[in-house]
Amino acid sequence: MRVLVTRPEPDGERTAAKLHALGCEVMLAPLLRVEAIDADLAGSWDAVALTSSNAIRAVADHRGLTPLLEKPVFTVGGRTADAAFAQGFVNVVSADGDLADLVRVMTTHLRPGARVLYLAGEERSGDLAGALAGAGIDCTMRVVYRAVAVAQFPPDVRAALAAGSLDGVLHYSRRSAAIFVDCAAAAGIAGPALGLIHYCLSQQVAEPLAAAGAPAVRIADEPTEASLIELVKG
Repeated sequence: MRVLVTRPEPDGERTAAKLHALGCEVMLAPLLRVEAIDADLAGSWDAVALTSSNAIRAVADHRGLTPLLEKPVFTVGGRTADAAFAQGFVNVVSADGDLADLVRVMTTHLRPGARVLYLAGEERSGDLAGALAGAGIDCTMRVVYRAVAVAQFPPDVRAALAAGSLDGVLHYSRRSAAIFVDCAAAAGIAGPALGLIHYCLSQQVAEPLAAAGAPAVRIADEPTEASLIELVKG
């Protein structure tokens, strides 16, 4: 099976390695490029919240990171938790799910009045601060990275899509799925590109593909990479 992975680096390479282990041939076409944004992290915080490992990489060399390492960190999933541990955080709790699971875990562990620093991306699919406010938790967001869209497919990927030599595509975010649709249209290969099997992390991720008329959209049982790869295994 030949599959395309569209997530940014370095995550794309790690996903490719897992797929190679299953016997898949893999092409990489990162449709987003992650850039760090300098932000003020100073403050009196009781905990830190993370919804992407990109946030960890963005603040890895930040002058304000050291005081945060001793704070409890709540992450949306296991990969972000692993990145937090690797960066030096010692008290990390993973919700192992989506934003709703993260809210549930944080409201279980934190008391009303707790002050949380949320290290976030410029574009977000949910309102963590708003959800926590309902439980009396003060969540302050600092945007520490942005994801910049690419303008077109790499030439080798465009050629493979046009020739119909790929079997499927893995999509990890709604935005990257929308960019895939746009790049396919711009390259004049919407038909063959949409005709592949589209493996999506969640229903939300699948929406741009379904709206564009992709006939074979499959959604992971859980919003985790392990579940997505199980979907590819069939």
